[in-house]
Amino acid sequence: MRDFRKLSIWSKGHQLTLKIYMLTKCFPKEETFGLVSQMRRAAYSIPSNIAEGCGRNSVPDLKRFLTISSGSASELEYQLCLSKDLNYISEPLFKELEQEIIEIKKMLFSFSSKL
Repeated sequence: MRDFRKLSIWSKGHQLTLKIYMLTKCFPKEETFGLVSQMRRAAYSIPSNIAEGCGRNSVPDLKRFLTISSGSASELEYQLCLSKDLNYISEPLFKELEQEIIEIKKMLFSFSSKL
């Protein structure tokens, strides 16, 4: 069993989740149960699955949860693209968050490959 709090990848995922929560506070009210809910769920799924995988007793389980985390990162990446196209966020903010997600996905792949 690993302590997920000691992993930089978990920390980056957690920080991204906090950013998404702050960002989506400014979205239109009609998106509360749509895009806002989906973005928040996808965001917190990234560090949540890292944490759950670290609590498992086998490397295959950890790898499976890292794969799920990567899928959630890709889902959030699309939702940010949609948010940009709907003019809920600016292009520079989209690019900044997109880069954070790409970095997290690379870290997930690298961590999984080293197990």
